[in-house]
Amino acid sequence: MPDLSTITCIEDLRRIAKRRVPRMFYDYCDSGSWTEGTYRSNEEDFQKIKLRQRVAVNMTGRTTRTTMVGQDVAMPVALAPTGLTGMQHADGEILAARAARDFGVPFTLSTMSICSIEDVAQHAGPGFWFQLYVMRDRDYIERLIDRAKAAGCSALQLTLDLQILGQRHKDIKNGLSSPPKPTLANLINLATKPHWCLGMLGTKRRTFGNIVGHAKGVGDMSSLSSWTVEQFDPELNWGDVEWIKKRWGGKLILKGIMDAEDARLAVDSGADALIVSNHGGRQLDGAPSSIAALPGIVQAVGKDIEVWMDGGIRSGQDVLKARALGARGTLIGRSFLYGLGAYGELGVMRVLEIIRKELDLTMAFCGRTDINQVDTSILLPGTYPTA
Repeated sequence: MPDLSTITCIEDLRRIAKRRVPRMFYDYCDSGSWTEGTYRSNEEDFQKIKLRQRVAVNMTGRTTRTTMVGQDVAMPVALAPTGLTGMQHADGEILAARAARDFGVPFTLSTMSICSIEDVAQHAGPGFWFQLYVMRDRDYIERLIDRAKAAGCSALQLTLDLQILGQRHKDIKNGLSSPPKPTLANLINLATKPHWCLGMLGTKRRTFGNIVGHAKGVGDMSSLSSWTVEQFDPELNWGDVEWIKKRWGGKLILKGIMDAEDARLAVDSGADALIVSNHGGRQLDGAPSSIAALPGIVQAVGKDIEVWMDGGIRSGQDVLKARALGARGTLIGRSFLYGLGAYGELGVMRVLEIIRKELDLTMAFCGRTDINQVDTSILLPGTYPTA
């Protein structure tokens, strides 16, 4: 059991993950599209926001507990859906789901996960959510929704910003595939990652568990890549959202909202929450950061729908700033993947511990004892984005 007490920030885990995870999978996690400008802005724009330090305030009895779509959570943070999580560490989705369960925050499984819905359901807690990509094969999507229901998922996250795939230069240069192709360059790189290789040798989960054997015509890896390229549906529209909501019948969260007009359409769709998200800077390079877009969307929808955000969160201070600007909840993707790649389940747990401690202490320094009392009054005027 490694001693993680000296791991004090997310950046510590990122550096370790970069050493331990094969290059193509680390780069898949830690990259954006084209120039990566939006990817960088997601983090940098948080740093521009300054906090008001308050003193002589009773700081006892602090709590970070709140709710997200009616579910009690230890803090306003959920693990975001991330593709290929099981390639950051063997059985990665299962390990991350267990850490989230034990900590008391939700975990979202991606359609493009390595471990299947059924596998993860055996280890997830009550906050087990499923993320859906809309494919041309509607019969497959209906069966996928039904599988999520049967697995006990309590909310469905519908991603709206991946009708077509943004270009990520690193993935092309690395020849990204799951499992890695046995090229000379890949074999040389894998030879430097013994811990990762041993983990993969010890698991049967090395391909897309929600697709292979479930989608028509996809029985193995050779048929998967062509199916994936053909299946993302560029015709996705708000009528499809209505159809999915009806088919699902439960809590629906819309991910990928970056415009006030789309936010109002999300309200009209009857969804329970929306996520201000630019897909971690992996789709439209040149779009604003998520934190910059947040205030305008909060103003546009008022209290008609829960507004969350993701993109660039690397600390509990970032969570607090998002909360102050109107986000009822946040999601972390890369942050938990760094922990997973570095130390598996223990690494994810350490990420959550770091974020909660930073959130709790910063909230206290700003003169608040309850996360539900946080608003823009904790921020220094002139340093934060407005609607």
